[in-house]
Amino acid sequence: MQNSSQLKNEFIKKWVQGLHIYCSSKKEMNLLERKKKIKLSANIALAYAKNSTTCWSKAIISEAKREERNTILARNLSDPGSKFRCAYQKVTCHKRIRSKKILKKSCGVGKKMKKISELRRGSNLATCVAKRLVKKRTQVLKRLVPGGESMDEYSIIKEALDYILSLRVQVDVMKNLVDATTS
Repeated sequence: MQNSSQLKNEFIKKWVQGLHIYCSSKKEMNLLERKKKIKLSANIALAYAKNSTTCWSKAIISEAKREERNTILARNLSDPGSKFRCAYQKVTCHKRIRSKKILKKSCGVGKKMKKISELRRGSNLATCVAKRLVKKRTQVLKRLVPGGESMDEYSIIKEALDYILSLRVQVDVMKNLVDATTS
């Protein structure tokens, strides 16, 4: 696992390289195009700085390689010894397939009389509410983390933590760059 300073150094190196690629491809850009290219090159650089070891980084790289205009950037930022080669690889990390019956039983949905009696007693109500809250929050995480749609609950939490730390590194580098240019 990389420490923060190694990740920052690798990210800034890849990001600058990506910005050079974009700047050399098209000289005249409006503000919106420039913003998109900076953001995309930062995301791809961050994914390559993580050496494609996480599902979210593989998902970002895969998505970038799918779009024709980003293929050049994604290929040029990749290391020759990179394990990630397939441009159209679908990211599936620990995908868990569940049947509808198992999902219904896990929340205590059975016969109508059993459900009513459980609600009256209140024994499983708190458990069911807690499970529903956890399920809603993991669904939100799956939408926020790149490639998260195909992950189970354990993997999405692990990937989300790693993604948050990586985004924090990205913000720190960008903040330091702004501070350096303004002073």
